[in-house]
Amino acid sequence: MASSRKSSRSSRGPDLAARIAGQIQSIVKPADHLLVGFSGGVDSVVLLESLARLRHSARFQLSALHVNHQLSPNAGRWSAFCKTFCREHGVPFKSVKVRVARGDSMEATARAARYAAYAAEPADYIVLAQHQDDQAETVLLQLLRGAGVKGLAAMPLIRMANGEWRMAKGKPPLGGSPRLEAALGAGRSPPSILRPLLDATREEILEHAQRRGLKWVEDESNAETYFLRNFLRHEVLPVIARRFPGYRGTLARSARHLAEAARVLDEVAEADGAERMEQGTLAVEALRRLPPARAKNLLRYFLARRGGSMPGAERLDEALRQALTAKEDARVLVGLGGVELRRFEGRLHAVPQLAAPRPGYARRWRGEKKVALPELGGVLAMERGRGAGVSVARLRAGPVTIRVRRGGERLQPDARRPRRSLKNLLQEARVPPWQRERLPLIFCGDELVWASGIGVDCAYASAHDEAALRPQWIPSA
Repeated sequence: MASSRKSSRSSRGPDLAARIAGQIQSIVKPADHLLVGFSGGVDSVVLLESLARLRHSARFQLSALHVNHQLSPNAGRWSAFCKTFCREHGVPFKSVKVRVARGDSMEATARAARYAAYAAEPADYIVLAQHQDDQAETVLLQLLRGAGVKGLAAMPLIRMANGEWRMAKGKPPLGGSPRLEAALGAGRSPPSILRPLLDATREEILEHAQRRGLKWVEDESNAETYFLRNFLRHEVLPVIARRFPGYRGTLARSARHLAEAARVLDEVAEADGAERMEQGTLAVEALRRLPPARAKNLLRYFLARRGGSMPGAERLDEALRQALTAKEDARVLVGLGGVELRRFEGRLHAVPQLAAPRPGYARRWRGEKKVALPELGGVLAMERGRGAGVSVARLRAGPVTIRVRRGGERLQPDARRPRRSLKNLLQEARVPPWQRERLPLIFCGDELVWASGIGVDCAYASAHDEAALRPQWIPSA
């Protein structure tokens, strides 16, 4: 299991810890928390050991997270190795188990589970050990998949939580989409991703590990050429290396050129969408007035900023066609890379793909300040105060539940107007149709007390200076 394999070549360039320090010096600030994605393989061992040596002089916090995919019979031993390694190096350690369904998309599913585990951790940066060989493999994989400019730009040195990314030290930030898209709850942004080994080759990392006397674990699945990345690594790239020994650096340089091109395309999209993108929506008219190539570029940019992965060319063409040509009252709905593209009142919305709430959905409120409602796609905050809001005293009349529409609900938010159907109130408030089925409603017994986007029923409104509850619905996206 553990290995300390020797490399056949002598070391090149400065110590890797010094090179890592040079990569992160303009990024990581004192007291920042760096969380290393620690598999126990040689790459992450070298990264963690190097950062452990740097943490005191650079004054950052360091910890490690091991994600156990439970796919190998050796998974338990790998986790134990990681725990021991961290204890020996004085690094706080955590291990989490995830479930990954076996099948053709197992690589992608495992990656998604891993990144979701990273995103759930409180840290400023998730530090990953991808290197120059990984970058070359990524560029080729993306090319073989028919990726566009942004996909071929491959992995950046840093991808910040706001979606900006930077390809190399000293380069300006580039526009991009966040990689961490796990549901984190209201008010939390995912950590930024940092890859300080991108200019180091696999061979250099092995040499460094041997010089430092480090041990690591070997994942037997790395030899299985069934997986596309392993097929490139073992069958294709050695052939390329015989004729083009510097292919790693060449492909990394191409990725940087493509990243610069992607930045230009993003700047064009920003200009094309200026004053037409607001509150997470895009005006259809902004697309209608552009030639097809720029319209698609703007739509890609909009989807990326809303957290969607890039759809294929045919799917994007279909989304653009429906957005521009569907009748005004048609319900446009196109699934695109984890989000749904919808149109309402001349604007496009990219919303998370969520299953419809189960029939009879209800949740008892027991006084919590925040109620996570993942089935509805957000968090219901229950702020307490005095004055305007829901009367706390009135709520004592019966059990308080959070439900969704079942039909026939009525509300009287204004004492000067009659009680009206919730359906009509939502239409008047211009609440998009897809939001209505997931809208949280507060009931006291069988009486509707409050509806998000509409307000409080006057029968339950608190009086001046009375103890009050002020519900607020906070969608996760």
